[in-house]
Amino acid sequence: MFEVINKKKAQLDAARPLPKYTLKSLREKLFLEWTYNSNAIEGNTLTMNETKVVLEGITIGGKTLREHLEVINHRDAISYVEEIVQMKESLSEWQIKNLHRLVLKGIHDEYAGIYRKEQVFISGATHIPPAHYLIQEKMEQMMNWYRNEGSYLHPVERGAMLHAIFVGIHPFIDGNGRTSRLLLNLEVMKEGFPPVIIKVENRLAYYEALDKAHTTENYSDFIALVEREVEDSLDLYLSTIS
Repeated sequence: MFEVINKKKAQLDAARPLPKYTLKSLREKLFLEWTYNSNAIEGNTLTMNETKVVLEGITIGGKTLREHLEVINHRDAISYVEEIVQMKESLSEWQIKNLHRLVLKGIHDEYAGIYRKEQVFISGATHIPPAHYLIQEKMEQMMNWYRNEGSYLHPVERGAMLHAIFVGIHPFIDGNGRTSRLLLNLEVMKEGFPPVIIKVENRLAYYEALDKAHTTENYSDFIALVEREVEDSLDLYLSTIS
């Protein structure tokens, strides 16, 4: 299933370490695209270039404070993901809450890092997330899966499944999508893969694959979608060494 990306990852590993400035520019490019696309999926109207300018500390006229904060917060959340990867820390609920706290900082401080206390619905989806009083139990089940069955999976499959299970639980009032994509990347980056960019133009296929996973427990479409995006990121890295 993962033959192509395994082969490309092996090619990349063989070429490491990449030149310092090549690596720096790749990182900046992917982190900008990650921030832009992840926010755009959720309805943020800043363009790629506007996102870049906000990351440089400049305010865009006619855009909301929330849209600016979503960019800054996402950058800080990526830095936290990098920190966890460098420290080789194993995933915990505490880390997930910290990630979410960064995502919602200054936007919904009262909900940041706190499991929801009410029912929510995912617009456009058939799947209905569990009742709020089941969230703690569902999150514990997810972490048990992650530590047991999940540990035997290919990192891309594990990351995709973690993303899908988490967003199906929808443990927070807001910011679940961004947090789920941060968790996906946390998993693949731990194993030396470049960040996965779920592109906004693939939003419909992404939502449909997630809803299929949640309603039928068939994750194959979603895993395949993530695998294609991983290959795109690997191709970008490999283009610098060919």
